[in-house]
Order: sequence, then C-alpha cells, then structure tokens
Amino acid sequence: MRSRLLLWFAVLSAAVAVVCGGSVTYDGRSLIINGQRRLLFSGSIHYPRSTPEMWPSLISKAKEGGIDVIETYAFWNQHEPKQGQYDFSGRLDIVKFFKEVQAQGLYACLRIGPFIESEWNYGGLPFWLHDVPGIIYRSDNEPFKFYMQNFTTKIVNLMKSENLYASQGGPIILSQIENEYKNVEAAFHEKGPPYVRWAAKMAVDLQTGVPWVMCKQDDAPDPVINACNGMKCGETFAGPNKPNKPAIWTENWTSVYEVYGEDKRGRAAEDLAFQVALFIAKKNGSFINYYMYHGGTNFGRTSSSYVLTAYYDQAPLDEYGLIRQPKWGHLKELHAVIKLCSDTLLHGVQYNYSLGQLQEAYLFKRPSSQCAAFLVNNDKRRNVTVLFQNTNYELAANSISILPDCKRIAFNTAKVSTQFNTRSVQTRATFGSTKQWNEYREGIPSFGGTPLKASMLLEHMGTTKDASDYLWYTLRFIHNSSNAQPVLRVDSLAHVLLAFVNGKYIASAHGSHQNGSFSLVNKVPLNSGLNRISLLSVMVGLPDAGPYLEHKVAGIRRVEIQDGGDSKDFSKHPWGYQVGLMGEKLQIYTSPGSQKVQWYGLGSHGRGPLTWYKTLFDAPPGNDPVVLFFGSMGKGEAWVNGQSIGRYWVSYLTPSGEPSQTWYNVPRAFLNPKGNLLVVQEEESGDPLKISIGTVSVTNVCGHVTDSHPPPIISWTTSDDGNESHHGKIPKVQLRCPPSSNISKITFASFGTPVGGCESYAIGSCHSPNSLAVAEKACLGKNMCSIPHSLKSFGDDPCPGTPKALLVAAQCK
Repeated sequence: MRSRLLLWFAVLSAAVAVVCGGSVTYDGRSLIINGQRRLLFSGSIHYPRSTPEMWPSLISKAKEGGIDVIETYAFWNQHEPKQGQYDFSGRLDIVKFFKEVQAQGLYACLRIGPFIESEWNYGGLPFWLHDVPGIIYRSDNEPFKFYMQNFTTKIVNLMKSENLYASQGGPIILSQIENEYKNVEAAFHEKGPPYVRWAAKMAVDLQTGVPWVMCKQDDAPDPVINACNGMKCGETFAGPNKPNKPAIWTENWTSVYEVYGEDKRGRAAEDLAFQVALFIAKKNGSFINYYMYHGGTNFGRTSSSYVLTAYYDQAPLDEYGLIRQPKWGHLKELHAVIKLCSDTLLHGVQYNYSLGQLQEAYLFKRPSSQCAAFLVNNDKRRNVTVLFQNTNYELAANSISILPDCKRIAFNTAKVSTQFNTRSVQTRATFGSTKQWNEYREGIPSFGGTPLKASMLLEHMGTTKDASDYLWYTLRFIHNSSNAQPVLRVDSLAHVLLAFVNGKYIASAHGSHQNGSFSLVNKVPLNSGLNRISLLSVMVGLPDAGPYLEHKVAGIRRVEIQDGGDSKDFSKHPWGYQVGLMGEKLQIYTSPGSQKVQWYGLGSHGRGPLTWYKTLFDAPPGNDPVVLFFGSMGKGEAWVNGQSIGRYWVSYLTPSGEPSQTWYNVPRAFLNPKGNLLVVQEEESGDPLKISIGTVSVTNVCGHVTDSHPPPIISWTTSDDGNESHHGKIPKVQLRCPPSSNISKITFASFGTPVGGCESYAIGSCHSPNSLAVAEKACLGKNMCSIPHSLKSFGDDPCPGTPKALLVAAQCK
C-alpha cells in the first residue's frame, strides 16, 4: 500500500492523456477514448477573438487550470465572407489553432453550427445568404440546407485533410451540429423537426469518427447526443434522451455577456463551482465546457447587436489573457479534486439520500471499496451540521463539500482558498498635444450625389449587405411654410440615428438592447424653398438570434415633418442612398488609404460629428497587454496599423452612470516597435486629446483562509489501490505574482479575526502582532509564497478559543 504524492502538475497531466488519437465512442457514463471512460473539463477559446500569437499562452494557462479540452465554434461569415471565397488566414487559421491545442496535449471540441449565435454578427451566418432566392434559415428549406451542408462539409474535410480528428490521430474528440435550435424550433412549425433530423443525419454521414452533439435539443436523433446549455444544468438538465448517452454540458456560462447601456452582471467562482459539482454528482455529468474560458475581443464589426467589444472579460482568463482570480484558481482546485476520484465517479454506483430538509448526499461506490461523496447544502442562508456515515460535517450555506474518500472534505464550493488578484492600467503615453493629431471631416451626402435612388424607405441590412454599419438616407423637398421651427420625426429600427439638415448637424438618438425601436423628434430650421435632409442610420452589430433571421428588418421606417397643425409623411418620397462613409470606402484607416484625402490640423473645422482623427505612437516597452483609453470619446471605431480594434460607445452610459467600456485592447501582434498609425472614426464630438495608451498587469494579490477551509489539493495522497488518504491538514494563504514580477510589499496582514475579505478588509478585535513580520519574511522578494494558517507560524495565540482567519494582501512589481 505504497503512497505517492499527487503533485500539482501530476494532477493536471493525469487529467489529459497525451493526445495521440484513437477511437472515441460513448456510453451512459462518459465519452470513451481509446477504451477508457473520461471525465473531461473543457474551456471555450474562440480563435478569431484573439491572435495567433496569443493562442499558445491561452491554451497553456487553460491546461494549467485543469482544462482537458479546448472548444471553439467555426465562424462561417468570417471563413466565407463572399459565396465560395474562403479565408483561413491569420486569426481565422483554425487548423493552426487546433494544432497548437494538440501540441500542448489537449483535446478539442469543434462546434461547427454553422449557426452559432455567440453574440457574433448575424449569428455567424454570412449575409450573402440573405439574398438567396426562397431561403429560410434553419428550417427544412432546400436552399439553406444546401449551403449549410456545403460549409459543414468544407470544415469537416479541412479537418480531415490535416488529420485533426481523433480517429486520425488528431485532437478533435467531439463535434456539434446546429446550436440551441429548441429555442426557435416551434416557430418553424412542421418545418422544424424534419430539419433537426436532416442536420443530424447530414453530420453523422460525414463520418468524422467522433461523436456529434446538439445542445439544447432534447430530442436529438440517435446517435447524436443531446447536451445542456446554461448556468444551472445541475438543476435544469432533463438528462440524456437515451440511457446509453452521457450527460454533457456544452455551455456553462462563466459570466454574462455585456451590452452597451447595461450594468455588468458577473458570476461568482463559488456559484460556478457549485453547479459543476452538482452536475457531476446529480446528473452523472462527465463533460463540462466553460463558456467562455477566455472571451477575448470582438475585433472590427464582429459583435452582434449592442454587444461590447470586450467579450466575457470576467472569464477565468480575461480579455487580455491574464488569469482572473479567484475564478481561475477555484476552478483549478475543483478540477483537481474531481480528478482524484474520477475513476470512482465513472465506474461506481450512484446513491442519493437525504441529510436534512435542504441537505442531501450523493455517494459513488465501487466493489473495490473506492468511495466518493458530495454533501450538498441547498440552504442559501445557513451553515448546517449534518451526520454522514457516523461523522459530523459542517456545510457552508449554499455549498457542496467533496469527499474523494468519503471521509475527509477536500473541497467546498463556497470556501475559496485561492488568491484574489486585481489588475490595473499604467498610462504609458498621452496624446494631449494638438500637434500630434490630424483630422478629416466626413462629408454629408445630399440627394443628388447618392448612387442609389428609390421612392421608398429601404431596409437597412438588405441595402448595406453588412458592408458597413452605416446607411445614408437623403431627400430634398420644397418648404413653403412661414413656420421657422417645424418638427422632424424619424422612427427607426436601427440602433443609432444622426440627423443633418442642409448640411448641418441637428440631433441624434439611439435605441437599446432591450428596445428594438426608437424615434428622433427634434425641431429643425428649414429654409423657405429647397431643403436637404440627410439621415445617417447606424447599426451596432446585426442580430444574432431568433427565428426567421432573414426576415428581420432594420433602419428608418417613417419620416415626417410636423409643421404647425400639418404633417407631411416622406416615407414614399424619392430618397437617395449611400452605403457607408467615404472614409471607409477609401480605407483611410490604412497607411495607403490615408494618403487619399486631405488631412487638416486638429480643430481646423471645430469639434463635430463624423470626424476622423489620426496620429502616430510607439509601442510601450515590455510584454504586458496594451490598451487605449477612449473615456473622452463618444462613439465610433478605431484602427491600429489598419486593423480594427473594434467599436467603442463611451457616451452610452449604464443605469449606474458609467460607460460600459473605456479601455480597448490592442494586441501586441498589431504593433510595430515605432510609428504605429492610430485612426479613430468619431461619430459624435469626442475629444481625442484625452486618449491615452497604457499597459495592463496584475498588481495586487490577496489570500484569505479560515480554520474551516480545506487545505490545498496538493496535500492529498493516493494509495496504489486507489483509496485516498490525506496529510498536511493546515489551510494556507498562497500568493503568486505574474511571471515577470515579485511580491514587493505586504499591504495588509492579519492572523486573528480580520474584518471583511479580499475586496475590503481591516484589522478586527483579534489580531496577532506578528502578522506583518511573518508575511514579509515568507513572501517579500518572491514570485510566490505560502503562509500556513497555524499558531506555530504566528507564535502566541492572540485570542484563545476564537476561530481564526488569515488574510494577507500584497503588491506585485
């Protein structure tokens, strides 16, 4: 009965076998890879939302966090922006992405869709589908099925040609067809179920050698596995639709995606851990994918309606790829403890019984006496003590305690032992001199100069074909009234509207994520005689969800001028149209394109809407992520060296009175050492002089444990027969700075009864005077340190008989 220490890296390497391909099947407990049942943790990292230069680090950090599988969608509208013309270069090099996954010893899950939603422009569908005669997306419709099958086959054949399926020796062990179709299926009536059956058969017939899933599709046809999406699949998932299918969670949302004008809604590490543990214990879950593990950036115009450029910044790896604590570390501990007993979970018999009114136990036993238990406290307010197998256990409120050996608690979902961290931005350069900037004022088109005419209000998306966010509506008319201040009313189903009368800016209005329509109502100065009205309709991303997406409409729907008691409707008037801005057409955000227009010194035209600004800057030294501060701007888009870093909309405040996003990611891969071209297209009247450039880093770390916290998982041992034992029972504060920095200062240390937690703290009524000295001795000058929660570490007991906590905060430099 020889014991061997489960070192941290050993736990991780046990979690992911060397990826060398082989058979992938399944039964009612799990996926079976090379004949072995596997309990797998997966993380979503979308290749277009980061850069190829970031992929190795992102995948490595996911692996270190206990992730076994990297999941991604395939992005149809990026790969086939024009019918039959494909792009798999740069950020779209999906083959390179999967080969990096394989090189790091991880598996992959490919969710082809090809409708993906994902808060991605048009749900990932290429807009050229819109103009295919007779097409109805995602239904038993021959034109749509033809193009869907074309793209799906294209992706599958590409993967096969590079030997990327596990059956060929590659990393891909699972694929997905369609996406959350049950949400819309009823809207298609009799055309829905046949489409589901067709999609499943089409996918299976491609013979990838790995299983397929359909998420949120309870009636997924055999052999396709139905999977769960959401935050609480441990509670909501009805289970596999056949006893020989495993329980799979394809989207465990690590946060909530953010939209302009709404406050942030995060998700605590404790809740994530609770739901994962419950899914495994209650549903026999064996595959859990975190959506997102790294969200990244919606570069260019890739986000859907109102969605921020920063995507799932609250994920375990933030927008820039930095580790976000405690979410990353708490989940890492959870993964490690589950792997300690995974053999029992996958092969043992499950039992469930009550421990109290709101408490229950899930027990897994094998004939070999291996045993694992999950003790669940569903009381959201009270800690409780329960009797389990003749032993009392205290369970924190709303938590699950995991006992890998059915004896000792190794992990509790509500007790976070891993550190918290705080990131900060250091300003590296400002652009406060007018001499640093040049500007170009966008011209306001009039009816006579527009290339497209129609005697009606055209639909926005069908006219722009997603070539631009912008569509100009222009008209001219004779005004004979003596009323100097008539009222212009414009009803719109777009997102933003700017109104110009006789070449002068008058007013603007916008909608919201929750309200699909809005109106601009404003007094306008009209000439006696000929007048010109130019209305700029703006989309902030196309819709990404809902049935009959091809029938959705946007843009201006009604225009009228109210003059005293009279009202004139111009909806059927002759209109002139221009798609996009002239600066877009000339690509003045690129170095060659910027030479095509005359730039002027900053302020030459006075600050106003639809102004382009350009400047040059040098890359900040070092390797920390680079960001641009746009807190002084209004709304628009920005480019660095010709590459769009995304839309910004700082002027649209949340209910709490704050902008949704002010710092915008500039990947190092976009930058040259010197002379980088920054071009900003400002729709409103923002001030470019207050733009700044900075770098992001983790500067503060903090740990907080009590005597009731379990010790680190690394302290567990396992015997040769699989029975678990335990040593090193002392909880510890473990601090770790980023690789390039060390702990430079202990900003707070208290062993006793510190008040609060890592977000806000103070010395309590009980405090060891040795706290600071002990922490400084253990940590100063080190990249990482560990401080045991014990009297032996701190000397005399500052308050005998009182339960104690240890809280240490430090700066990294």
